[in-house]
Amino acid sequence: MSEHSNKKPLIDHKSKLPLHVQVEEHIRNLIAMEKFRKGAFLPKEVELANRLGVSRNTIRQATNKLENEGLIVRKKGVGTRVADKKGLMTGLDHWYSFTQEMQEKGIVVTNLQLKVEWVAVNETIRTFFNLDPDKKVLKLSKLKGEESGEPIVYFESWFHPRIGITEKDDFDRPLYPMLEDRYGIVVQRSSENISARAAASLGRKLKVDGHFPVLFRERFVYDIGDRPVEYNLGYYRSDKFTYSIDIKKGSV
Repeated sequence: MSEHSNKKPLIDHKSKLPLHVQVEEHIRNLIAMEKFRKGAFLPKEVELANRLGVSRNTIRQATNKLENEGLIVRKKGVGTRVADKKGLMTGLDHWYSFTQEMQEKGIVVTNLQLKVEWVAVNETIRTFFNLDPDKKVLKLSKLKGEESGEPIVYFESWFHPRIGITEKDDFDRPLYPMLEDRYGIVVQRSSENISARAAASLGRKLKVDGHFPVLFRERFVYDIGDRPVEYNLGYYRSDKFTYSIDIKKGSV
């Protein structure tokens, strides 16, 4: 069985989505395949260019990004392989889409539950977004987990109305690439608060006891103009996820 379907073109040249982004998504799908995770070489640059009907520069633009993310390893004259699988953890300097983080580690995650709604917001969000008290915003709730149905994390996200995001957007895609491709929003930094707490009422969603400890993360996300984009809450099962911190000694 080949790694792609013949039912429809792999690349849509009429799409508003840039070619290099489409190529990147195609290669991400290859990376998730078992044979490549086990060490088989990914298709060569020229082979991909011919197969997808794009230039080698477009292929290189996509693979450069994937290499920078740590997803692939390229060796001149040898070939390109999927990077060694890492543990299920993330660093505080590595905060993009959860789905992308897991793809980097060769872990397939899926949306177990997804809900999009327009809601009133609390004072924290109103202050962060600088909104009038009666202004409603789009809220995205996602329960993400393993293909077996075992939950890993529950997310709640609220988006600044300035973006123009709607309930009709494709929230099955990794969030930040979707915002960049569809709305031109490039997220630049986040401010985060991390603590431990009991699962409480979320225990049922996460399939743990209400007293079970979860890692709670509050995130304030900004674009390249330092404007607020997203307010996000994450509730991670402590037996499924770890935050790592790499601290270097400052100069004296």
